[in-house]
Amino acid sequence: MTSDSLCFTVLGCATPYPTVDNPCSGYLVSGGGAQVWVDAGSGTLAQLQRYVRLDELDAIWISHLHADHSADLLTAYYGALYADIELAAPIPLYGPPGIADRLAHFLTNTSTRSPVESAFAIEELHNGHEVRVGALTLASRAVAHGMPAFGLRAEAEGRSLVYSGDTAPCPGLTSLAEGCDVLLCEAESAQAPAAGEQVHHTPEDAGDTARSAKAGRLVVTHVGRFLTPEQAVARASTRFDGPIEHAAPGAAFSVG
Repeated sequence: MTSDSLCFTVLGCATPYPTVDNPCSGYLVSGGGAQVWVDAGSGTLAQLQRYVRLDELDAIWISHLHADHSADLLTAYYGALYADIELAAPIPLYGPPGIADRLAHFLTNTSTRSPVESAFAIEELHNGHEVRVGALTLASRAVAHGMPAFGLRAEAEGRSLVYSGDTAPCPGLTSLAEGCDVLLCEAESAQAPAAGEQVHHTPEDAGDTARSAKAGRLVVTHVGRFLTPEQAVARASTRFDGPIEHAAPGAAFSVG
């Protein structure tokens, strides 16, 4: 069932591999009469089907091509073309540059390239990419993850949800999240690296980003293996004094 009200359901948020009861990163974002699968980490396709079939999706949006955010596109391809699903048209898929060839490389088993475009109508993201899906606006901005990666701002009915994807703190994410109702921000790192490039938020960083962006509410997600959700929320709260929650698998959040 679709809704005009903006909301999201957590399909999973584990990193870098799923646990028994928590798939990798994936969310079902609904609003403006549209339903969008945001990130397709390992195990999220199974959970997605609790709420929507593949042929009921209006779009798929992928933040970056690490497997814990994209691997279930491979089995979604088989489901869309070779099982009980009959697509009226390929599912719109918005993802980083090179996503079509990456999928085809894995899925091709003969000398003939796998027809990934029969399952997915692929459009590559770029900094500033924007698209309307029904009455839902999806705006993407480049973020800092050491590879092509994007954050997402979804807006419908005057409400806004910003999803960090995977990223270090960066101006691109802060700008994207400016004044949003909900910031869904990763907090993977127990601490920032002593040397080398930072590619994730700590919980404190998530709080700083929420505060700098003047977000109405912070939901921490993608919490790493060396933190508990309770620790992540407590540490983020030292930097952000607004409401903070954890994106527990199966949890549903209304935006605004």
